[in-house]
This record gives sequence, structure tokens and C-alpha cells, in this order.
Amino acid sequence: MSIVPAEAVSATVQEAHEVRPDPVRHPLAPRARLLPALAAVYRAQLSRARVARIPLLFVATFQSVGIMVLMRGVVDGGSEARAVVAGSSVLVVAFVALNLLAQYFGQLRASGGLDHYATLPVPPAAVVLGAAGAYASFTVPGTIVTAVIGSVLFGLPLTHLWVLMAVIPLAGAALAGLGAALGLLAPRQELATLLGQLGMSAALLLGVLPAGRLPEPVAYARDLLPSTYGVEALARTFDPHPHWPSVALDLAVCAVVGVVSLAVATWAYRRAAVR
Repeated sequence: MSIVPAEAVSATVQEAHEVRPDPVRHPLAPRARLLPALAAVYRAQLSRARVARIPLLFVATFQSVGIMVLMRGVVDGGSEARAVVAGSSVLVVAFVALNLLAQYFGQLRASGGLDHYATLPVPPAAVVLGAAGAYASFTVPGTIVTAVIGSVLFGLPLTHLWVLMAVIPLAGAALAGLGAALGLLAPRQELATLLGQLGMSAALLLGVLPAGRLPEPVAYARDLLPSTYGVEALARTFDPHPHWPSVALDLAVCAVVGVVSLAVATWAYRRAAVR
């Protein structure tokens, strides 16, 4: 049996009660700025969509071209032909930016993928805007092909199809924001898929069919659809002498609707990420 000196015990107790300095705390990495984070999310989403969504983009383009072929037997020309071609072209955007994005965010929420983004120092707006921009950009080839085929099919001029470079991002932003909000607010993944399908069906019925042939209550509902103003802007450019102030006004309204829908989608992302 060893005997420990009292002095050693006293020193040990004194050391145990000494106030030790706090360990050095290193600050966390600063939050990423909006634009660099947005660019990173956009590139990642575009790469993912390019691999997984090409067959669906082909389906969306084939669907819109098929609708125009069917409508060719009913509509001869004039304002109705312009409405059919413009609506079918924007329908490609609705299929991808609204329908598929609603399904994507619904799946992301159901699988817990939002938790991954929540742990990253990335602003919520960058996640929503990056995904929306990638899905909207992915619609460019199909929308252009549909507009060209429709113009040739109905004998419409190709001169002002450059307006698509404004219609696609603005209508895409409005529809993508709506699709993201539907996917994030839906309580279940199946409901998000259903809402995305219903939104695309609304874009089909209210955007492709000529407004003059719609019942009056349905025509009011058409004004509430975000893609309507992109359809109207594109349809006006098929006139022999387009009224450019009206085209600019439609695009401006489409831009405002896009900002509002993306803001709602960002709020829905914050709400879903903290649950």
C-alpha cells in the first residue's frame, strides 16, 4: 500500500478547481454571397437536368407539335393561328419549368433533400433561383423548335422569333416560381405531382386555345395564369406590323409576375426547410 503525500493531493485538488481558459473558437465560414451561390446551384442543377430530363424535353416538344398538328385541322389562320403557335411554344416551358420543378421540389422535400441545402451556407433565394433558372434554360431548344415548326405549319412569319429570348426567361421564371412553390407547399410528394400536372393542364387549355373561343369566366381565369402574358407577347409578334409597346407591356407584366412567384417560392423554401 502506497502512501501519497498530502502536498501532492492538495496540489491535484487545486489544479482541478483552477479556472482553465476557454479553447480557441474559430469563426464559422461566412455565408456565400447570393450571386456566386446562385451560379453554383445553377450549374449543378443544369448538369443534373441535362442528364435526366432530355427524354422528358423530347416528350414536351413532341406533345406541343402534336397539338399544333391537331389544331391545324380546326384553325386556318389569323389571330387564332397565332394564339395556337404561341401557346404551344410556351407550353414546353410550362411542362418543364412548372410540372417537373413541382415534382422535383416535392421529391426533395419528401426525401429530406432540403436538409442538405439547409446545412450549406447558401442563401435560400440562391437555391430557388438556381433551380428555376436551370429548368427554364433547359426549355430553350424545345421552345424554339416548336415555334419554328408552328410558324411554318400555319404560314406565320419567322422574322420576330428573336422575341423568344425574352419570352422564355420571363415566362420560365413565372412558371418555375409557381412550380417550386407548389412542390414546397404540398404536404405530400404525390400531391405535388398532382398540382404540377394540373398546372400544366391549365397552361395547355388556357394558353393554347384561342382566347376568343373560351367562355367568359374561363377567360378571366386565363388572365391569372402566369404564362398568359408571355403567350400574348409572342402572339403579337406574328402580326405583319407588331405593336411593340403592347409586346413590351406584356413582357413587363410577365416579369412582375415572375418576381412575385419566385419570392413566394423562396418563402415556401424557408418554411419547408425549417420543418
